[in-house]
Amino acid sequence: MAMNAVAVVSVSHLNKVYQSRERRVEAIGDLTFDVAAGDFTCIVGPSGAGKTTLLKCLSGLLAPTSGAILVNGHAVVGPPAEMAVVFQEYGRSLFPWKTVRENIELPLREKKIARTERARLVDEALEAVALTGVAGSYPWQLSGGMQQRVAIARAVAYQPKVMVLDEPFAAVDAQTRADLEDLMLRLWSELDLTVIFVTHDIDEAVYLGQRVLVLSSSPTRVLDDVPIDIAGPRSQATTRVEPRFAELRTRVYRGIQQAKASVHG
Repeated sequence: MAMNAVAVVSVSHLNKVYQSRERRVEAIGDLTFDVAAGDFTCIVGPSGAGKTTLLKCLSGLLAPTSGAILVNGHAVVGPPAEMAVVFQEYGRSLFPWKTVRENIELPLREKKIARTERARLVDEALEAVALTGVAGSYPWQLSGGMQQRVAIARAVAYQPKVMVLDEPFAAVDAQTRADLEDLMLRLWSELDLTVIFVTHDIDEAVYLGQRVLVLSSSPTRVLDDVPIDIAGPRSQATTRVEPRFAELRTRVYRGIQQAKASVHG
């Protein structure tokens, strides 16, 4: 996919402090990075690196203490209209009493989209994630991987410019995870999405990303910005055994180990 130099997401000197009477915790220290249009950026870091805090700030669910986040040039002061978020806990994000179709349609109703247009968008999203045959089923009738596909379909139907995913495949088995990774690469390519993908899995980050941001331990900063120069299309069977994949994986791994070592430094 051709890259566009225009920054769709811009994070500038982001700082977030949690303050209470008893303690002060600086979760994010000074975070600055841009995500260009059409980029697939993966974010990794040790546990407690502020990845969830960053995601909440990006999605407008949490106000930063200082600094700025822009999406398409507009300051984020609430959930951006151009952004869809997919969480790790898909079971909690789907309504068990609504069908698959109704779950996907819900944000479109909130946008006041006409019924016929809603139906078209839902049909296209179901087809994109290969769930056309279960549109009338309920989430609890589906496997974990299929439920996460529903959550992704709901984000796709929303027609976002930016999709943010918070460890979306952490709770599924290895084979399902591989299938969902390939699904994300296909959707990213076909739908011309800009993706920010948070993960603990180094191999996943290198396999999916066009770049990997390695975060330090809290208070969070960018330790390394790793360009992933692996040609596409990527394949689970071949990409992961390429020498270049191993080199990049090692660089990201060393960055995370450096972040862990600095906690007591």
